Amino acid sequence: MKRWIGAAAVVALLAASAACGSDDSSDKASSGSKDQTLTVFAAASLTGTFTELGKKFEAEHQGVTVKFSFAGSSDLVAQIQQGAPADVFASADTANMDKATGDDLTKGDPVDFATNTLEIAVPPDNPAGVTSLQDLAKPGTKVVVCAAEVPCGAAAQKVEAASKVTIKPVSEEQSVTDVLGKVTSGEADAGLVYVTDVKAAGDKVKGITFPETTSAVNTYPIATLSGGKHADLGKQFVDLVTGSTGQQVLADAGFAKP
Repeated sequence: MKRWIGAAAVVALLAASAACGSDDSSDKASSGSKDQTLTVFAAASLTGTFTELGKKFEAEHQGVTVKFSFAGSSDLVAQIQQGAPADVFASADTANMDKATGDDLTKGDPVDFATNTLEIAVPPDNPAGVTSLQDLAKPGTKVVVCAAEVPCGAAAQKVEAASKVTIKPVSEEQSVTDVLGKVTSGEADAGLVYVTDVKAAGDKVKGITFPETTSAVNTYPIATLSGGKHADLGKQFVDLVTGSTGQQVLADAGFAKP
C-alpha cells in the first residue's frame, strides 16, 4: 500500500512539473514573439497603391502587420499633432507635411515620391454634358470639390485662379475619395479629383482632362515620425515606397514622378 501511494505521488509530481514546464515554454514563446504593427497615415488618394505596397511589405517582413489610416492630409496631420500614434506619414502635398516638420514631428527630412494632377470625374453617361473646366461654372451643374484645407481642394483653387473660372460647388468634402463617392453615387454631376482616382474608379466614372490642371501639380512627400515605435520598420517602408518597386506601383496607378 505504501509503495502504491509513493508511486502515485511521484506520478503527480512529474505531471505538475510537466505542466509548469509547458507554461514556461509558452510564456517564453509569447514574450519572444516578433509580431509588430507598423502604423502608416496616408493621404486618401494613396489608398489603392499603399494597400498593395503594404501587402508586399508584410510578405517580406514576417510577423509584421501594416495598419493604414487613409484620410485627407489635413485631417491626418491634425491627428498627428494631437498625439495620434503613427510611424509614417505620407501627405498629398508639401503644405501639410510642412506642418508636421514645423512641429518637429518627423524624423529626418521628408522625401518626395510622387506627383498628381486634377481631372474632372463625371458619371459614365455624363448627364450634365461636361466637357471642360468652364462647364463646371454653368448654373445648375452640381459640382463637388474638396475643402480648401485638403490638398485636392487647394489644387482646385489654384486651377480656378489660373483659369479665371469660378466654381460654386454644392458641397466641399474632406477627402478626394468622398468627392469621387458623390459622383459615383449620382449625387453630383461632376467632381474635381486626381487623375489617379479616375483611373482607379474604372468604368464607374468618365474622366475629362483639361489643360488648366498643369497650374496645380501636387507633390507627395513621405517621412517617418519622431513619435513612432518602429523607426527601423518605418524607414524600410519609406524605402519601399521610394524604391523601384514602389515607384512602379505608383506609376501603374497613374502617379507621375516627383
